[in-house]
Amino acid sequence: MSRFIVRVPCRHAGWRLPSKLALAWVLGMAALGGGPASADPAAPALSYAEALELARQGAPALRAQQATLAGSTALVPAAAALPDPRLSVGVENLPIAGPDRWRTTRDTGTMQRIALMQEMPNRARRDAREQAAQARSERDRAMLVAAELAVRRDAGLAWLAVHYAEARLAQVAGFQRENRLLQDTLPARIAGGSALPAELTMARQEALAIADRADELARDLRKARAELRRWIGARADAPLQGEPPTRRVDGDALRASLPQHAELAPYAPMRAMAQAEAAEADAEQRGDWAWEVAYSRRPRYDDMVSFQLRFDLPWQRERRQQPLVAAKRRELERLEAERDDLLRRHAAETDAMLAELQALDAQAERLRGAGQPLAAERVTLATAAYQAGRGDLSAVLAARSQVLETQLRSIDLDAQRAALSLRLSTLIAE
Repeated sequence: MSRFIVRVPCRHAGWRLPSKLALAWVLGMAALGGGPASADPAAPALSYAEALELARQGAPALRAQQATLAGSTALVPAAAALPDPRLSVGVENLPIAGPDRWRTTRDTGTMQRIALMQEMPNRARRDAREQAAQARSERDRAMLVAAELAVRRDAGLAWLAVHYAEARLAQVAGFQRENRLLQDTLPARIAGGSALPAELTMARQEALAIADRADELARDLRKARAELRRWIGARADAPLQGEPPTRRVDGDALRASLPQHAELAPYAPMRAMAQAEAAEADAEQRGDWAWEVAYSRRPRYDDMVSFQLRFDLPWQRERRQQPLVAAKRRELERLEAERDDLLRRHAAETDAMLAELQALDAQAERLRGAGQPLAAERVTLATAAYQAGRGDLSAVLAARSQVLETQLRSIDLDAQRAALSLRLSTLIAE
């Protein structure tokens, strides 16, 4: 952004520049090119890429999702493992009456027994549990990718908000300085009879309006800094470095890639989870089994070993297992319908954003191609009329105000286009 320092001589080589002409020329040049000086280049600056990296490293949401993924990944080996065996120790046929009551070595029917039992879920059930655990881990991985993409998007939007808030404030600051220059020069001209007292009043009114706008923009800048601080901490207070990245959005390619939308990615593993749960419910119709080995000891008799097999009998399949299978299959249908609905919603939102971006591009091109030159031409015409005595200072000030609004509108359009381009470029995870 350029800065003009204008010095207008009142006498030069024996001629005198009319005071009204000098004043109008200062105002016109200020409106067309005025702006504040840039920040100190020696100060530590924050680039767009650094802001995104800091957000990725420090976002609590990402740490939470990473912990979730680590937990679900750790559970995969345990999903297909057999249940822990059971050890039982006891005494059988212990007398509780008579002369041998509560004695374990008198009665010949009393046995000391120790047994080991192992439950054996059927293979289909264990395979289904393993598949469900793997699908859960893949779902959490897809959610982590979506969370990283959301952090990049939100941190990038916060950086852009600060960048364009500073640009708006810089435009207004340039007009504030030129207004102060105007107020400093008017009293002497009024005293000399070359300016009217009402012109100083108009300049002060303009200063109040510019101050109000500056306060609003400073408020917006503080809010943008606060949002950026949410993502990167204290580094959000550093001056920004560089320009926003330029992105070219290919609408056709983006629409074709919508089935790979980051928020749709978890649905594939979620569907696999539902299928695995349905397979586990179906495997329950086959029943499980278990084995048990026991060692028994009786006084004055030989020790004994026992072996048992136990089998589940799923004889109420219509009332127990089959309703569970049907419920899991309905869950699959729900996931498919939910994914289709989300895909349609994202498609509609994407089309709306693409249409908005196209309109903003056209408006920005029209503003730069015609709007800003027309605003500059208005300043030139108002200045010429003021010089010729056919206009007054209010027309020049109004033209200056229009230039300011045009410049702020241009910055607003750039901010909206950059934000929309960022949103569109972060829909599909790489």
